[in-house]
Amino acid sequence: MPQDVFSLFTLPNGNQLKNRLVKAAMEENLANVYQLPDEPLMQLYSTWARGGVGLIITGNVMVDRLAMTGPGGLVLEKSTELEPYSQLAKQAQQHNCKVWMQINHPGRQVYKRMGGKVISSSDVALNLGKHSALFAPPKAMNEQEIQDVIKRFVTTAQKAQEAGFDGVEVHAAHGYLLAQFLSPLTNRRQDSWGGSLENRARLLLNIVEQVRVACGIKFDLAVKLNSADFQRGGFDVKDAQQVVYWLTEYGVDMVELSGGSYEAPAMQGRSADERTLAREAYFLEFASKIALESQIPIMTTGGIRRLEIAEQVIESGVALVGMASALAYTPDLPKQWLDHPERVGFIPSVNWQDKTLSALAVMALIKKQLRRMSKGQAPKKDSWAWLALLDDQLRLAKLTKRYRNLHAAELD
Repeated sequence: MPQDVFSLFTLPNGNQLKNRLVKAAMEENLANVYQLPDEPLMQLYSTWARGGVGLIITGNVMVDRLAMTGPGGLVLEKSTELEPYSQLAKQAQQHNCKVWMQINHPGRQVYKRMGGKVISSSDVALNLGKHSALFAPPKAMNEQEIQDVIKRFVTTAQKAQEAGFDGVEVHAAHGYLLAQFLSPLTNRRQDSWGGSLENRARLLLNIVEQVRVACGIKFDLAVKLNSADFQRGGFDVKDAQQVVYWLTEYGVDMVELSGGSYEAPAMQGRSADERTLAREAYFLEFASKIALESQIPIMTTGGIRRLEIAEQVIESGVALVGMASALAYTPDLPKQWLDHPERVGFIPSVNWQDKTLSALAVMALIKKQLRRMSKGQAPKKDSWAWLALLDDQLRLAKLTKRYRNLHAAELD
């Protein structure tokens, strides 16, 4: 049995994971009408807990109900009912599995049809070519809005701890708000929140510092960070190395390295600056380089579906192996590897000429499997990409209407 991948792992704060395999975050859109978890998500997370991973990181939980990555998303704010989240944590913690809540703010990556707050470090709109109109231009945040976001992240972390989660992961990757502050392409500010990397990282570091103080050292604290934006002139590997170094000061227990954004979906294996990504473990080259110099354990996520590759990740000096898409089709792949190490997980691929539609189609195929598992059904590989995309868009339209009805008095 490959001892490295399945060996016990101790985090810097002394807490332990039963192995080094992690269910990384995926967009689910399975919240109920009140943006809370209920039976479908309980069923889904119970399935992953049975599947053999040592840690589950939830899909996005938003810190502001008026700033959503999409409809059907979870929200945890100061006044949110906690019991549904406590139940979700218990389902995910079966079989000695740990669970961290990924907490996030989308910034400018809010679909125009959703309405609500569209804010960013600067007023730089998404450039998706002919699809750019899907997103409203963002407003550059003022000091009061920046302080509000910091407070919201801290509050959500405290509520997650109160609900029984083992930790939180602060999402600062994939082009969301904290990544927008980190990237010189989107952060054109001239004040203390922009300019130098130190200033651009200030928002993330403030949040991490305050979460650690509020929740204490025994509550696991992780950060998801781009190894690079994969856009010319964007946040890059040297920047990531420096930010990881700064995070050391705040007792961070793990940094997950991914990459890309809506404009350059490297997290699906496609860069926008002509750099070639690996066919599996997309970001391992970058993650292993950062891990060599980091005092914080590093995890890499992106396209991992074979035990052989998972072992390579550990051998390279990266501490944890993040898996997402493969666990949407084979939720018990880690358990299968114990008896059948040759087993290969499945990850969908859509290579249409239109990169934006390809990325949406891949997400649609994955979310279809999450919905099946949330109903107690087994995933299926025989879905047509265009049909899954159409079905997903129709479903999202209904969920968007539901969301707008719920917050009609507050939305723009």
